[in-house]
Amino acid sequence: MIPDVRLPSPLVELLDDERLAGRGVRMFVKRDDQIHPDLPGNKWRKLHLNLRAALDGGHGRLLTFGGAYSNHLRATAAAGRLLGIATTGVVRGDELAGRPLNPSLARAAADGMRLHFVDRATYRRKGEPEVLASLLDLLGPAYVVPEGGSNALAARGCAALGEELRGTADVVGVACGTGGTLAGLAAGLGPGQRAIGFPVLKGGGFLAAEIRRLQEEAFGGPRGNWLLDDRFHHGGYARVSPELRAFAEDFGGRHGFVPDSVYVAKMLHGLFSLAQEGAFAPGTTVAAVVTGRPTG
Repeated sequence: MIPDVRLPSPLVELLDDERLAGRGVRMFVKRDDQIHPDLPGNKWRKLHLNLRAALDGGHGRLLTFGGAYSNHLRATAAAGRLLGIATTGVVRGDELAGRPLNPSLARAAADGMRLHFVDRATYRRKGEPEVLASLLDLLGPAYVVPEGGSNALAARGCAALGEELRGTADVVGVACGTGGTLAGLAAGLGPGQRAIGFPVLKGGGFLAAEIRRLQEEAFGGPRGNWLLDDRFHHGGYARVSPELRAFAEDFGGRHGFVPDSVYVAKMLHGLFSLAQEGAFAPGTTVAAVVTGRPTG
């Protein structure tokens, strides 16, 4: 499989932050962004069992889905390059076809991913058998990985994240795009620990049903103690409010890295806000999972 994977990822305490100390809260960051230089964020955890299944099944191509700023598309393209597997990314938004690629899609294309743009109505139906069959007819046979990489294999892969955090924190926070990481993380945590997911999509409470479905498929039923707090989307996916921008810049000045605004900054803002609200009793230890590559 892919070399140079760094597991377990580092766990680093945030020091000298009066917003936490004043509430009696200790916070660590789980630097899953440092797992591998070419796989941004924690995508290795979600991909590696799918990659093994694709190779074991003799597939020469991966087909997956994502938005224009998808870290998952970038990671799948990088994994394909490293393993010698062709990759195709179905991208939401046919209006993007023919335009200059943004940095995320440009990186995926540079790693060999074939990009296929579809209109948003078709993209919403991507899970329907007839839509998927038509895409495979058009683009060629492939091992299909769902949007965000979230399926039962991804959830099982992310269970190791929870296992690495057993005994280290009372509460674990993670950003949620499709729910696969939270489904596995919660399953891997130990008794007395709970996970909080922070959807980066507006109206992200719908992910609760998806997380339950993923846990059913991956583990045979509900696992772990988890909940969603959908107040910190800051306008929706890839949207950045002035409040979030200011928080991320302040965090970078205090702690040495600026969290990415699509995922990690929203999760950190949520955890710091909960601490300020008194949601964590004095003496609580919190771990924040850094799933996206810092911007500075």
